[in-house]
Amino acid sequence: MHYIDEGQGDPVVLLHGNPTWGYLYREFIAPLTAAGYRVIVPDMIGFGLSEKPSIEQAHTLDGHIANLTALLRSLDLQRVTLVCHDWGGPTGLGFALSNLNRMHSLVLMSTWAWPMPPSEFHTRMFPWRTMHAPLVGPYLLGRHAALVKRGLYLSVVDRERFREEAQAAYEFVLPDPADRLLTWAWPRWIPIDNAARAMSRFSWLEDQLTSCTLPTLLIWGRGDDTFNPEIFPQRFKALLPQAEGPYFVTGRHFLQEDSGPEIAARIVEFVNGHHLRAVT
Repeated sequence: MHYIDEGQGDPVVLLHGNPTWGYLYREFIAPLTAAGYRVIVPDMIGFGLSEKPSIEQAHTLDGHIANLTALLRSLDLQRVTLVCHDWGGPTGLGFALSNLNRMHSLVLMSTWAWPMPPSEFHTRMFPWRTMHAPLVGPYLLGRHAALVKRGLYLSVVDRERFREEAQAAYEFVLPDPADRLLTWAWPRWIPIDNAARAMSRFSWLEDQLTSCTLPTLLIWGRGDDTFNPEIFPQRFKALLPQAEGPYFVTGRHFLQEDSGPEIAARIVEFVNGHHLRAVT
C-alpha cells in the first residue's frame, strides 16, 4: 500500500474512495502540516500507486478495512483524526469503530455507513445498476474507463479546471482494464437488496455509530448527486448527535476538487478546537 506521510504531530489520515487516490487531497497536505499535524494519505489497494490485485475476490469491504487497519497499526498511530470520503467512509469507520483507543475525531464527507438503500442514486436502473451489470460493468468501467473519465468529470463543478489540472492524474494511475477492476467490482459491495454481500458489515457500522462519542465534523458538497446533501448529513446527525455541521461547500460528489483549501481550513479549525478543549 502506497502512502504519503508528511509533517509532525497528531495524525490526520485522509481516505479516498472510488475511483480516486491520494491525489484527491493534494491541497490538504500543506495547510494541515503547517498547522502542526502529521498527514497520512494512503492509496487504497487497487488504486493510485498501490498494488492492484487482478481478482475480484481480493476486494471485499472487510479486506479493505483489514488493509487500512494493518497500515495504521504498523505506524502505531494514536489520537487519529480520520477524514473519510466516499468508500473511505465505510472503510475508515470500520477501522475507527474497532480501534477507538487510537482515535481522536472523525470528518465525514459525501459518504454513508448503513445498509440500504445507500442512496436513491444507487437504486436507479440507469446509470447505476446498468453500469454494474455482470457484462456491462466490466465493459464500460473496465475496458472504457467510464468512471475514471466521464464519471469523475461529471462529479465536479469546475469541469474546465478539472480537465486541465487533474483529469490526467486520475487516468494515469489506472492505464489498463486490468488495473481498473476495482472501479466496477467495489460498487457491487453497495447493498441494494437483502442478499447483498456487505449487509452484515454495514449493519454493524450503523449499530456501532449509535454509541460512538468521537468528535465529528460533517462537510458536504452542495451539489452532491450521489449522497443527497439534504438527507445524508442529517442521517449521520441522527446517529452521531455530537456531530458538528453539516458545512456545505461548492462541489458535487468530489468536493475536494472544487473546495480543497476551504475544506482543509475547516478541518484545521475543527481539530484545533477539540485539541484545545482536551487540554483545558
